[in-house]
Amino acid sequence: VSGVSLTVQYADYRNGNEMVNTVRKVQNTFTVEDVTCKRGVIGSRDLFAWLEQVGRGEPAARTVTIDLLLESRNPVSTWKPLSAQPKKCTGPTLSGKGGTEVAMEELVLCCQGIEYS
Repeated sequence: VSGVSLTVQYADYRNGNEMVNTVRKVQNTFTVEDVTCKRGVIGSRDLFAWLEQVGRGEPAARTVTIDLLLESRNPVSTWKPLSAQPKKCTGPTLSGKGGTEVAMEELVLCCQGIEYS
């Protein structure tokens, strides 16, 4: 998983008094970056069914959970991209190089916000 980040843009605000020319930073916009998920192909149709739903124009926003786990499989941290929708899906590169590479798929999600716990 990559791209779990939030960005706050600030604009310069100048006081209208010419005698006192102070500049303050004022919050302007808040953006959430796209989240990219990569995994080995597992043979599940769930992801493809979600993409088909988007292709039909049906509402497809979901809350996705990303857990960072210890070796004991207990969660350390959790990120939740809110109202996530698939933006791009890339299937595996299929090449006959002797079977040493893992078939990977990639999903890029756009989301409205991210919760962290």
